[in-house]
Amino acid sequence: MNTLTIALGDYPHVRPLLDGEVAVEGYSFKPIEVRPIIAAYRRMIRNLEFDICELAPVSYLMAREAGVPITGIPVFLNRRFHHGDIQCAPGSGVTVPKDLEGGRVGVRAYSVSTGVWGRGVLKEDYGVDLASLTWVVDDDDHVEGHLPSNVERVTDGRSLGAMLKDGDLTAAFTGNAGTGRSGAPQAGWEAQPTDAGGEAYPLFAHSDIIERDWYLRTGIYPAHSIIVVRDELIEKDPDLPSHLYAAFAAAKRLQVEKDPTWESQPHLASQRRRIGSDPLPYGVESNAPTIDALQRFSLDQGLLDNKVTAAVFADGTYPDR
Repeated sequence: MNTLTIALGDYPHVRPLLDGEVAVEGYSFKPIEVRPIIAAYRRMIRNLEFDICELAPVSYLMAREAGVPITGIPVFLNRRFHHGDIQCAPGSGVTVPKDLEGGRVGVRAYSVSTGVWGRGVLKEDYGVDLASLTWVVDDDDHVEGHLPSNVERVTDGRSLGAMLKDGDLTAAFTGNAGTGRSGAPQAGWEAQPTDAGGEAYPLFAHSDIIERDWYLRTGIYPAHSIIVVRDELIEKDPDLPSHLYAAFAAAKRLQVEKDPTWESQPHLASQRRRIGSDPLPYGVESNAPTIDALQRFSLDQGLLDNKVTAAVFADGTYPDR
């Protein structure tokens, strides 16, 4: 029996795998708790610290291009839309996306998935000139070396939330991608929000309606995590990716049997109602528009040198689940 270390977020739809209710023949799993799970991303990319790890999909593409020996399987454990994540500073005068041009927008790090998805929306749907914006960051990227010249690092120790409140930012992303924390990922991060409170206002009012329209028009459903496996393990057992994929799908199926409307995870329940189907689709075909957009946005924003032409996922059998 081979024991594999595995680092995942705390999701009900993976617990049957971690608890042993779902098995992969010949393997056992040793869960490594990292909270917030974002803190594991850098450890995996830079040190290959785990055998299997949840990873931000943008960071995965960047790491793959940089030659980090990891390969993904099409299991996306978390999804969310981002129109509602852009908040404008009090007194900024921003009323439409084009008003952001020439301004300063805060985001935790330039390659944060929320920022990549949000910038893609601003450019493709609203014609915002991303190069005209200054992107203000207060943390490092997991994969270094792709910062364009219009990225500026916070140097005075203030949080993005404080800068937004003070009017030193035109707008900022919320939550873990921006104003909902300060500094690098660490324990207690989410317990110390630093946002601008009720004084900031959303760039997109009624964002849930806009997000549903965008999804119906484009088929893009932003992914926030992908499962990656160390290449060494796949070389030893080429069937491992397919078996892992089947196990993650079985774990999700068990959770859906217990909670068919996803009400135990309110943001996924909301998204299920919004898109009218499974809020966490696994597989390649059902996620093709999302995967293509992820690569297109990352390339356009300078995070990839070339569109990833090698297989994004390990060879395997991945029926939509």
